[in-house]
Amino acid sequence: MAKTVLVTGASSGIGRATAIYLAQNGYKVYGGARRIEKMQDLMAFSIVPVALDVTREDSMVACIEHIIKETGSIDILINNAGSGYYGALEDMPMADARYQMEVNVFAVARLIQLVLPTMRKNNYGKIVNISSVGGKVTLPMGSWYHASKFAIEGLSDALRKEVKVFGIDVIVIEPGGTKSEMTGLGAGYMMGVSGSTAYSTLAKGVNNMYATIQKDAADPIVIAKLIKKGIEAANPKTRYVGASGAKLMLFFRSILSDKFFDRLIMSQMK
Repeated sequence: MAKTVLVTGASSGIGRATAIYLAQNGYKVYGGARRIEKMQDLMAFSIVPVALDVTREDSMVACIEHIIKETGSIDILINNAGSGYYGALEDMPMADARYQMEVNVFAVARLIQLVLPTMRKNNYGKIVNISSVGGKVTLPMGSWYHASKFAIEGLSDALRKEVKVFGIDVIVIEPGGTKSEMTGLGAGYMMGVSGSTAYSTLAKGVNNMYATIQKDAADPIVIAKLIKKGIEAANPKTRYVGASGAKLMLFFRSILSDKFFDRLIMSQMK
């Protein structure tokens, strides 16, 4: 019997690629996103679009209840929906910081809460949390984004220990440079809040670096394949790393001191 999967943030990028790839490989896939009109073409792949606003409790509850009512369970939850606002910490409005934490951390935790009772009952489940290389490595102007992804890393590590006894695996995916509309939106936001402040020179450097990264960014299918590998492994790794520059960046972070790594990163801000 096909496993039921919920992919959040399925209207674009990694979420869309993952939903399609898993559907093509025999999974019963539900794609969740606010922009449900952008998911109508996914029905051609037998994907079921479902309205999901991860900033609203009623929307999250309704989404999970709807899928469980139709299928009996959610076997695999892929927490992909995310926000990538960049900007100097001094410049960024706290309301936007809270929104980013709401989407990237609290919504992830709430959706996990909602699927766990059925997973425990079935003694089976896969929870896939999309983190980032930015959950291990930081760039200037990304304080709140990195805070949210570091939080996902810690949340996942603790959760893994809590639910293993129930036959549930927790898998973290750490993408590097991946083609995504979120990167462009985040850079545009950064220039809006910090492009004319005391941090303007640094903002321009980060913006230029992101433009370079996007030229070499991997197709989201690379991450979709990593996710499939993880959920199908009998004994999955706790983390899977992929896409442009990811493994090299994490290698340098592991062997260099904090200050030396800072200098390496800042040397790219031109």
